[in-house]
Amino acid sequence: MRNTAINKEVQLSLSPKDVLQDLLEGNLRFINNDLEKVAHLDLVKQTISGQYPKAVVLSCIDSRVPVEQVFDQAVGDVFVARVAGNFENTDILGSLEYSCAVAGSKLVFVLGHESCGAVKAACDGVKLGNITSMLDNIMPAVKKSSEEIEGEKNSSNNDFVAKTVENNVLLTIDRIRDKSEILRELENNDKIKIVGGVYSLQTGKVNIL
Repeated sequence: MRNTAINKEVQLSLSPKDVLQDLLEGNLRFINNDLEKVAHLDLVKQTISGQYPKAVVLSCIDSRVPVEQVFDQAVGDVFVARVAGNFENTDILGSLEYSCAVAGSKLVFVLGHESCGAVKAACDGVKLGNITSMLDNIMPAVKKSSEEIEGEKNSSNNDFVAKTVENNVLLTIDRIRDKSEILRELENNDKIKIVGGVYSLQTGKVNIL
């Protein structure tokens, strides 16, 4: 049973590649219903005075994608930023920069998921309150998919939705690098890695893009 929280020494010893491998191994345990046993209260007590997460995950708010469980991570292991459609904005970028440049995380993981409701809404051009402006962040992915996928350009086309989910992850990664000089330089200097993947609601597997 794990009863020790990640500390600064452990965090410093990890490479971005190590952290990515750790998350993927955790996802494999999740798929196999073999999650690591954790003494959660021990970790809670050990992290009162500080935290040293190894990664930050930018994910959708979807209740079917419990990020820590999906990667089999515990208290103090990962930062998680969540917004419908897992896109970046100024607040999210600041959160990612804090995670890596200040708190020492080694990996930025943009996590999309199958049948994303926000992506479907963007595909359908939904207009509803503040949701409308939120969906504008996903429209570049919709436009790109429209040039790549045949058939209906709305949520009735499963292939169109799936491609838009993927494109949304990849374009978000591109914009993170473009908009954040801090994260771009950290990655260029091999201090961090910025990656993305899509979670399957059917299998629980995270597929790297």
